[in-house]
Amino acid sequence: MTPELLWQLGRVSGERLSPDGKSVIYGVTYYDMQANKGHGNLYTVPLAGGEPKQITTDKGRENNVVFSPKGKMGYLLKGNWYEANADGSAAIQLTHDSDGIDNLKYSPDGKWVLFTKNVKIDTTKEDLYPNLPKAQARIINGLMYRHWDSWEDGTYGHVFYAPYTAGSIDMSKAVDIMKAEPYYCPQQPNGGAEDVVWSPDSKTIVYVTKKKTGTAYAISTNTDLYFYDIASGKTTDFTQDNPGYDTYPVFSGDGSKIAWLSMAHEGYESDKNRLMVYDFKTKTKYDLTKDWDETVASIKWSKDNTKIYFLETFQATDQLFEITLPKNLSDVTAKNFRQITSGDHDVTAMLGESEGNMIVTRTDMNHAAEVYKITLKTGAFTQLTFTNKKVYDNLHMGNIEKRWVKTTDNEKELVWVIYPPDFDATKKYHTLLYCQGGPQSPVSQFYSFRWNFQVMAANGYIIVAPCRRGMPGFGIKWNEAISRDWGGQPMNDYLSAIDSISKLPFVDLSRRGAVGASYGGYSIYYLAGIHNGRFKTFISHDGVFDLESMYGTTEELWFNNWEMGGNYWNTPTPADYQKFNPKNMVDKWNTPILVIHGQQDFRVPVEQGMEAFQAAQLKGIKSRFLYFENEGHWVTKPQDGLLWQHEFFRWLDETLKN
Repeated sequence: MTPELLWQLGRVSGERLSPDGKSVIYGVTYYDMQANKGHGNLYTVPLAGGEPKQITTDKGRENNVVFSPKGKMGYLLKGNWYEANADGSAAIQLTHDSDGIDNLKYSPDGKWVLFTKNVKIDTTKEDLYPNLPKAQARIINGLMYRHWDSWEDGTYGHVFYAPYTAGSIDMSKAVDIMKAEPYYCPQQPNGGAEDVVWSPDSKTIVYVTKKKTGTAYAISTNTDLYFYDIASGKTTDFTQDNPGYDTYPVFSGDGSKIAWLSMAHEGYESDKNRLMVYDFKTKTKYDLTKDWDETVASIKWSKDNTKIYFLETFQATDQLFEITLPKNLSDVTAKNFRQITSGDHDVTAMLGESEGNMIVTRTDMNHAAEVYKITLKTGAFTQLTFTNKKVYDNLHMGNIEKRWVKTTDNEKELVWVIYPPDFDATKKYHTLLYCQGGPQSPVSQFYSFRWNFQVMAANGYIIVAPCRRGMPGFGIKWNEAISRDWGGQPMNDYLSAIDSISKLPFVDLSRRGAVGASYGGYSIYYLAGIHNGRFKTFISHDGVFDLESMYGTTEELWFNNWEMGGNYWNTPTPADYQKFNPKNMVDKWNTPILVIHGQQDFRVPVEQGMEAFQAAQLKGIKSRFLYFENEGHWVTKPQDGLLWQHEFFRWLDETLKN
């Protein structure tokens, strides 16, 4: 695998089952390196197996596929809604909105569509000073004036509904159900179509939003589910009793219940995601996962409403689970839970249930996403799409191994070890410690188009990827252990992992490096002060270097408040700001370091990278600063991504292989 070949792979996105449940619609995006952008189309493949068929050919990227009650396939293309036959023929454009719409869904009775659209609400510089169009300035009155990689521009994503008849949406009668409210739906920055749904009787729209603004928005995670009644126009806060995240509303097919995901604590983004169900007949709410020692992701009701399927990270893999619902939901215990799938892979999305099967997308560290069929009784997988088979069939791939390592506090830590292709245990290999971000995201069987382990392995490296403290999949206690301890046990876990794997005879002790991004980048800056000669080189991407200046420039302050224990001017000051601050150990830095950062990263602002690079330069340490002018926390543009890969390996060639 090479960086160039990585960018030639088709990127599969699951869309939806056909109305008859006999085939699945999916998208494939290919990237044009010269044009520096991607282009995607829709395909269909029978669930019984067979050759896929391309069903759209437009330039752009069709997505958000849903079927109308009469079987028409609807999809978004360049911000507007199209309808076609299920085979992609006879496509017509139903909306002509210059600003674009998103997340359209048909009401079950076929009389309405809902969609989201940006609405201008706040007064901006252009409104106040229309005679100064060339003035390059922003007038800022509160926090959250920028978010992840975007500046606030006075617009908010709002939910609309409009009359629908076959082949026609009357946009002139569209109703903004959020009116002049300065709130976002979908929630920012990663919410999508799951944040707004119809009730089965088409009388209610349920949407997710955080009804706070300015500084209050920046320090809270309190999103709620809001019920909007079509007939009366009245909105009700359905989850006002919970101070944390409430997300992912899903009605049972018969409309008698609604399920959603809920976190109990305000300000804690990685809290246990509980699976909640409300019974409209008994007017009772149930926490189905109160005795379940893991956190839940996506959810889907079974067709017969007797089960709920969900995805969950379990021991460094993402698997499909189910809960069989007893008549009395208060009787749910661990016995009602069943793990359906197992193995070294990630089930990344559920597309729909058909004839005893769940259709999903799946990845592993050696393979990008493809569409699979899971037999629900047995958990057996059947691969349906083979988008990149020709590429993979001609590749030598490295083996992937699980090892359990004893930590400094006598716990067991799972560590992934990825070997180079044609690995020879009689030889010595350069070795990279991979430090994951989050800080509470898993090192699962993900397939990254940047931090790609196969590309690293193909360059002759062994990769050591520990599931250190703070990662889901090993119980809630393990997941929570990183908060208020960024530089403590998680760092010991990293060192335990590299020390254990380094005892293997094929690890070259004089040629070890450490790499990581975000919290992983923080880890690199911290390890640079405590590694005691273990590593010969470091690479930090978008890492936190100074916890105090990070607090003063980041946007979602609830994250720092929870992780550090408050702000740095509190009395007493939380000890973390000094005890676990990488900048305080720069005097011990003595190892070459590549610093990578994007100008548009507002979560970990670019000054963090600049400070680290400047410190290394002033100390006379071999160092380099890879600066991306138009990238944020991630590198998304094709040519930037390819340059990132080449600079990554050029640095390792200079500092580790030589």
